[in-house]
Amino acid sequence: MGKIIELKHPLVSHHMATLRDKSTEPHLFREQVRRLSLLLAYEATAQLPLKPIAVQTPLTTTECMELACRLALVPILRAGLGMSGAIHDLIPQSEVWHLGFYRDESTHQPVEYYQKFSDPPPDQAFIIDPMLATGGSAVEGINRVKEWGVKTCSMLCIIASPEGIENVSTAHPDVDVFTCAIDDGLNESAYIVPGLGDAGDRIFNTL
Repeated sequence: MGKIIELKHPLVSHHMATLRDKSTEPHLFREQVRRLSLLLAYEATAQLPLKPIAVQTPLTTTECMELACRLALVPILRAGLGMSGAIHDLIPQSEVWHLGFYRDESTHQPVEYYQKFSDPPPDQAFIIDPMLATGGSAVEGINRVKEWGVKTCSMLCIIASPEGIENVSTAHPDVDVFTCAIDDGLNESAYIVPGLGDAGDRIFNTL
């Protein structure tokens, strides 16, 4: 069964307050998304496999460790782009592939409009989206990544709803979900409450 990991850290709580504030300007909102993405990635990468390598220091040769897997970052367009850059900076050897979904506002269901993968598939993948609301885009995104041939997937989001977590866990019980906050639930428009509004619009200043 996949794990549900809600970060409990003073820095997460501190940055979340600014992120939720409706008066936060887009440039600061993007900075907070970046900071929280790094904290999520730190937690999500804790179990990545390592292999030993020999490194020549200025004084001698010593054994060090490096990542022993191909890791893909798969941001769900467009809001996932606000997170993937920070994680890519932290793990520069990771690959970045993209999935695009938009939400049908009448049904609240995801509609796929873009997919960019290439063979062979990586060993592991992080599916990235700031908001895990209904879970529809996340479930479909994980479906596509597994169809690609990736064996180990994790979901990284800044805010999640209980409904979204349940839907992901039901459809993909082997997938870990990492989030900075689990909120109260969804409103009648399927937005997370208390949430932070539309993450994509706030990241890209398209309100």
